[in-house]
Amino acid sequence: MNDSSIRLDHVDKRFGSVHAVQDVCFDVPRGSLLGFLGPNGAGKSTTIRMIMSIIYPDQGSISVLGGSALAAKNRIGYLPEERGLYRKMRVGEFLRYIGRLKGMTRSDSRTAAMTWLDRMELLAVDRKRCEELSKGMHQKIQFIASIIHEPDLMIFDEPFSGLDPVNAELMNTIIQELHAQGRTIIFSTHVMHQAEQLCERIMLIDRGRLILDDSMEGIQKTFDPRTIEVEPLPGIGLPTHIDGVAERTVTREGGLELHLNDHVDPHRVMQRVVEAGPVRSIKLRRPSLDDVFVMLVRDRLHETELGTTLPGATP
Repeated sequence: MNDSSIRLDHVDKRFGSVHAVQDVCFDVPRGSLLGFLGPNGAGKSTTIRMIMSIIYPDQGSISVLGGSALAAKNRIGYLPEERGLYRKMRVGEFLRYIGRLKGMTRSDSRTAAMTWLDRMELLAVDRKRCEELSKGMHQKIQFIASIIHEPDLMIFDEPFSGLDPVNAELMNTIIQELHAQGRTIIFSTHVMHQAEQLCERIMLIDRGRLILDDSMEGIQKTFDPRTIEVEPLPGIGLPTHIDGVAERTVTREGGLELHLNDHVDPHRVMQRVVEAGPVRSIKLRRPSLDDVFVMLVRDRLHETELGTTLPGATP
């Protein structure tokens, strides 16, 4: 039995002189919750469109649920980056229509539409026309349309776009619930902290190249902490210079963040801090995905010049 939901093998895509996707290879096992991350223009949406058979690679091969996305279209839920609702249709009517297109019976599509409107706190808009909805409501309705038929594979392109923090947290919770049911979920975003909260595995793409593919645990092991958080005792400061500290910033709460020089041992620096004066607390701060991404992108030029491979990057 094939345990891959998606497999890309040396996939390339150009648009004129723009090399949008460059020799990308990856495998997504069934049941994964994967964040496909990168800045705007990195190649995320182009890769997703190729996975969905909206466009085709110039080179390489793509397998989706053992074949093509077109052959498995009723087993896939897709939330595209470019949103679109039938503006004159009423919300409930639109969702029932999408359910029928995905092979649901009339009764099942009606039940699912009402269930999901309730879950997304949108029961009151069932009879409203789509054109009457706010941007955030549009986003939530599109999300429902992508999952109403209970697909095995769900692909969300920028699912948190246009959502306020409360609705982003609701979306976060629902994605976790869907994953707990055994669905394979891939979502693309440039908002790194959302992926950090949700994902088991992270792929980072920059300028068409996959520069990181690892589990969150693996990323934390690979990339050393570079910041020490210190809470001094009231009225007692630290020396202005501590060996190994490149920069210090004061937090809103009155604590200190000590940003370390490259290649120093964080634990040695922590020892120096404690020896310099009493503190209430001191700890290493793990690098965020934002930190990791900036580090990798910053060092790509050096990687090319030196012919080396960055930690965790796909050679």
